[in-house]
Amino acid sequence: MGRILALFSQEAQLVKALRKEDPKAQRQLYDKYSHRMLALCFRYVCDEMAAEDVMVEGFLKVFEKINQFNSDGSFEGWIRRIMVNESLGYLRKQKRILEDNLSDEANNIPDYIHADQNLETEELMALIEALPVGYRTVFNLYAIEGYAHIEIAQMLGITESTSKSQLHRARALLQKMVAEWQNDYKKKVDYEKASC
Repeated sequence: MGRILALFSQEAQLVKALRKEDPKAQRQLYDKYSHRMLALCFRYVCDEMAAEDVMVEGFLKVFEKINQFNSDGSFEGWIRRIMVNESLGYLRKQKRILEDNLSDEANNIPDYIHADQNLETEELMALIEALPVGYRTVFNLYAIEGYAHIEIAQMLGITESTSKSQLHRARALLQKMVAEWQNDYKKKVDYEKASC
């Protein structure tokens, strides 16, 4: 394995080898990025096996479309965009991306000022996973991937205002979920203090 890594130490060399369909370069690319890309796919799909399938399809697309990569931008960013598009394609096929027509209760969620310092990244990611699919998808694209609302609208086939609305509702629901988590955490701490 160390010899393979040494073969393509520069990104430009790796891309050149990938364009020649070099299996060692493909393996190195997969080994280097698969963990991050699986996490990215999972954020959208929320099913480990499906996320892995989406990721594999994404890597096949990377290998197939490598000649379309121009070295102007980030190679990892280009790969991420393919993975996001594959994830969205999977969701469309599953007919799971819909404008979430939840009741207007999301509009009535109070605005919580701050999240507790004790909330860990894994717990926050679990809360994001619990969001409805439409909310979660827009939230991931905007807050985590950094896409603009106009880009999200084009990617999902929705209007820009729908993207903004979904993000607003996702944030409001996350704030409510964090507040509930805080209350549970405070009760747990108070109980532990009382037990001592």
